[in-house]
Amino acid sequence: MSQDKEKTQVDDHTVIESAESFTTEASAQDQKHSLKRGLKARHIQMIALGGTIGTGLFMASGKAISGGGPGGALVGYALVGLLVFCVMMSLGEMAAYIPVAGSFSHFATRFADPSLGFMVGWVYWANWAVGVAVELTGVAILMEFWITSINSVVWSVVCLVILVLINVFSVKGFGEIEYWISFIKILVVVIFIIVGICVDTGAVGGVYYGVSNFHLEGGAFPNGFLGVFNVFITAAFSFNGVEIVGITAGESANPHKTVPAAVKQVFWRIILFYILSILIIGLIIPYTEPDLLSGSDNISVSPFTLVFKKAGASWAADMMNAVILITMVSAGNSGVYSSSRTLLSLANDGYAPKFFTRVNRWGIPLYSVLATCFIGCLAFLTSLFGSGVVFDWLTRLTSLAGLITWVSISVTHIRFRQGYVSQGRALTNLPYIAPLFPFCDIFVIIAGCIIIFGQGYKSFIAPITGSNVVSTYIGLILAVVLYGAHKIWKRPSFVKNMDMDFETGTMQQTVMDIREDNGLDINGNPLPLWKRIGSKIINIIA
Repeated sequence: MSQDKEKTQVDDHTVIESAESFTTEASAQDQKHSLKRGLKARHIQMIALGGTIGTGLFMASGKAISGGGPGGALVGYALVGLLVFCVMMSLGEMAAYIPVAGSFSHFATRFADPSLGFMVGWVYWANWAVGVAVELTGVAILMEFWITSINSVVWSVVCLVILVLINVFSVKGFGEIEYWISFIKILVVVIFIIVGICVDTGAVGGVYYGVSNFHLEGGAFPNGFLGVFNVFITAAFSFNGVEIVGITAGESANPHKTVPAAVKQVFWRIILFYILSILIIGLIIPYTEPDLLSGSDNISVSPFTLVFKKAGASWAADMMNAVILITMVSAGNSGVYSSSRTLLSLANDGYAPKFFTRVNRWGIPLYSVLATCFIGCLAFLTSLFGSGVVFDWLTRLTSLAGLITWVSISVTHIRFRQGYVSQGRALTNLPYIAPLFPFCDIFVIIAGCIIIFGQGYKSFIAPITGSNVVSTYIGLILAVVLYGAHKIWKRPSFVKNMDMDFETGTMQQTVMDIREDNGLDINGNPLPLWKRIGSKIINIIA
């Protein structure tokens, strides 16, 4: 076994020491084909920026304002946004140091409890596999907005074929698709905010709204605490998927640099895309508007459409339908990517059949991708039969996966930091250090558990039915069963501080990438200006 270390001066202030790389001839042969680090910095940055912009913002935000009022919606989204930022800081610290596919499932196994890793891995995989089916169903509904002469199932099949083609050839294809779709979503939100400000001030539309909607009967918080709590639930589901940045670290060309940069952007994108959007909607559309509740199901009266129409855009419904359509394709694309890498990680940790670890010559875990698409297809088929009862239960089964994942990440990060420090390692050697440890993790664990247990409070309001209570908490029940079954079956012990492995999974070649990104050659000397400019141009177009 060989161990290589190298220290390189990257700039005037930063010295980066590559993580040790441990290899043997046998392991090198076994891993002839492995995941390719084909995601560039621009891919990761755009995925981070646009990753959480989806139907939760475009459509469900109206439900949040209707239930919590304009002030309640702002407070709810701000607090959940803070929770998400804390989660991303914790995940960023671990993923930047050990950039592996299926990061948080693997980290839970490696630093906290193997049963926790088993549970969160399978719950997260099921969430995205069923999520693919949800997006296929949504695509079929959206296409009926324009074309009714063709069976809507055809559009779902076309979408599934597109998702398979994107994900079976190269991770760069996934990165490029997400890059441009995220760019479109960001552009739409920025335009919406600008138009919304113009409408609110009366510059467009001829009506001055100001803050009048904050002074309607009931004020800014018409439904009190329960109204704000309902917003917590809606906002938590809207932010679902933000953790995908941690998964992309395993295929990032330079995770030591791109992951911390992406994490630092989370705070600003929450303010820009969510808080400002919610504020604009609350200023212009009164919370008593009936269409706000309908907007989560009907794109023609979604909050974004309503604001654009007040600006005189008669074509707003068509534009937003198109945006939601590509958003659903993007969500399906992310679903196939995330779940396939999670399944790969589960197989690597011994929690799934070993053939799911096989990677083809393009660096794609082909069997994991195909299995995910197959399960997603089966779940979609259940929506076509039996009035969709089975499909409804499948979606409920995975409804809490995001929150469970966030809490697990924070628990794992506490153990990661404790083990790292107890082994005498310096925090300054980490590419990114999550601030305010352990207060952010404690906040996530407490707030996340409150939302997980409290989100079904309506099922305990008379008349109370057992089936309604079970269906509300079936996602939590699944997580408890998976954890308990693995703990009883395998009887793993909690990972002790001194047994934690902080070496495997870090790679020396990331140092080379850091040199290149900082305009340095292999020896750490500055590249000529024409080479730096040429490299920038190639990175933009390639």
